[in-house]
Amino acid sequence: MTTARTQGAHHIGLAVRDVAEARDFFVEALGFRVAAERPDYPAIFVTDGTTLLTLWQVADPAGAAPFDRRANIGLHHLALRVADLDALRTVFARVQNHPGTAIEFDPEPIREGATTHHFICAMPGGIRIEFATPFA
Repeated sequence: MTTARTQGAHHIGLAVRDVAEARDFFVEALGFRVAAERPDYPAIFVTDGTTLLTLWQVADPAGAAPFDRRANIGLHHLALRVADLDALRTVFARVQNHPGTAIEFDPEPIREGATTHHFICAMPGGIRIEFATPFA
């Protein structure tokens, strides 16, 4: 058996249309905290205590092309783990009521007969985020 040479994600960088709007989604809907800011970049770093996200403002938000997961190479979606089904339901309620968020599908088993549940939304600006309970 080969031993992995890495230890999980150090951070994940997302290019966003509006850095303040993205910050508000993570902070207000999900309870992340702002870890740092670089207004000259511009970037805001947010964390849930485990995962660090770097939110970068694109140079031309009006001219930025939205990502098409079926046509472009890049981040298909970001998947964040929640503790259990109750936590998933709580996150779903907060996310579905956050301005500018589009729900792709409601919480459901990840496949038929699975105990793992998930849902996917598009955060403000269009990046797809999946929320999932641990694999069982």
